[in-house]
Amino acid sequence: MSVVPAPIRMEARNEPRRIALVHDYLVQDGGAERVLLAFHELYPRAPIFTLFHDPERTHVGFKDADIRPSKLNRLPFAKRHYQWYLPLMPEAVESIDLSGYDLVLSSSSNFAKGVIATPESLNICYLHTPTRFLWQERLGYVNDIPQPRLIKRLLPAYLHHLRQWDQLAAMRPDLLLTNSKTSQMRIRRFYSRDSEVMAPPVDVDRIPLSTKPGTYWLTGGRLVAYKRFDLVVRAFAKLNLPLKIFGVGPEMDKLRKMAGPRTEFLGHITDEAKLQLFREAIAFLHPQIEDFGITAVEAMAAGRPIIAFGQGGAAETVMDGITGTFIEMQTWEDIGNAAMRFDPSRYDPRKIRAHAETFGKGAFQKRLRERLNAAWLSRTV
Repeated sequence: MSVVPAPIRMEARNEPRRIALVHDYLVQDGGAERVLLAFHELYPRAPIFTLFHDPERTHVGFKDADIRPSKLNRLPFAKRHYQWYLPLMPEAVESIDLSGYDLVLSSSSNFAKGVIATPESLNICYLHTPTRFLWQERLGYVNDIPQPRLIKRLLPAYLHHLRQWDQLAAMRPDLLLTNSKTSQMRIRRFYSRDSEVMAPPVDVDRIPLSTKPGTYWLTGGRLVAYKRFDLVVRAFAKLNLPLKIFGVGPEMDKLRKMAGPRTEFLGHITDEAKLQLFREAIAFLHPQIEDFGITAVEAMAAGRPIIAFGQGGAAETVMDGITGTFIEMQTWEDIGNAAMRFDPSRYDPRKIRAHAETFGKGAFQKRLRERLNAAWLSRTV
């Protein structure tokens, strides 16, 4: 009588070994790219797959990374005008070869969540927000983009088709992580999916605390319409108070025309220059609805209080009366009134800094690795 040997149970590895990182496009240095940079620092040998890559416009931290752009990156003007190739992006994302990886970790605001991982891979997406131009800003996108009239007529029908693809793409990850309760609510509304909130990393350790009184008001970031910098510029033109604005974007010319004589536009600045701006500011103005709002947390790390519109991510990062104050309406009048009533001596820079430290990059990387490993073990045990 032959004896059938008992099956050998393979011991599960505690964490995945072969990891691939995916990002929408590496053509700027914004908050989503800083999340990807935290991924890269955690898994420095993992290749980074992306649709487009412009080394001159990305963070120096990616200098030695193994970055693998899609075939679209070779098309004419792709690095500066990647939006022209919107119809080709879904197919390009789905063409990324992710065979052989234990873990696929994507950082996505639009297309990267749609990568197709193998059945053996754990597919996790840090979804910053549902695709803005398809959902919460769909009407403004059609009206505002500089395209020929014929393209604008055809665009709504194509965007309807793209929304269908986007919903299917959001179903592909095994697990969705996101940056705030605001984004979590949008993911549930537009994709009918649950997600887990994990606040994004803020590199507070590199930001020195300042306890000195400030001499000007500060705001900045990407100068785009939804961030509502026009409200700040108009309010401070009326008040004739000193205001500094850092950043570049399509709203620059419009903002310059409405600015008062004491408003200064600084354009693109280095990280070091931004830290100095925080140190000497009276307060940082945050008029927009953001999914999270990393810049406001950076300002708090420097000990600067925040004047913020009390919706979106700011409602989860700013503590009213302790690290800043909220305006109730998204209007220039409310911003102006808040500035006139603002008393910076009421705020303790050290308490503001201590609150910002809870969003530190090291804490984020620790939480992320633990969550990824737990998800990996639940699949392999």
